[in-house]
Amino acid sequence: MIYLLWIALVFLTVVIQASLSIFDITPNLTVVLAFYAGIKHGDIKGMFIGSCIGMIEDILSGTIFGPNILSKALVGYTSSFLYSRFFMWTPLLGMISISLFTFADSFVVFLLRSIFNRMPAGSGAAFTIILIQSLFNAPLGLFLRPKKGC
Repeated sequence: MIYLLWIALVFLTVVIQASLSIFDITPNLTVVLAFYAGIKHGDIKGMFIGSCIGMIEDILSGTIFGPNILSKALVGYTSSFLYSRFFMWTPLLGMISISLFTFADSFVVFLLRSIFNRMPAGSGAAFTIILIQSLFNAPLGLFLRPKKGC
């Protein structure tokens, strides 16, 4: 039942993500779900949920299959790893970390699409898009809290 809820949440997030646009740049809201899965459910479940989120996003995007799977799985695993072993949660840390994870996720997807397909945008344009996506997701880090005990 919980997995059906996650699937519905991912589809809803992808629809919202596709309908929003800031300066003709769509936000990367699915990375927030992978980040949340990692800090709430731990490393293995976070990686599994993140890869499922990436698989759904890859299927719906219509491009090569795999970049989002890898990037969202890395976000799910690494967010759990950082919060459970190194950091004490604060709202500022939440904002900074979701920005960094969004940047890393978008960069990995751009890099993999550039290597295995064709370059989706120029390097300067890609950096600008990734930076705006990271800044867009930053305020969402205020509302994400890790599981109890971290």
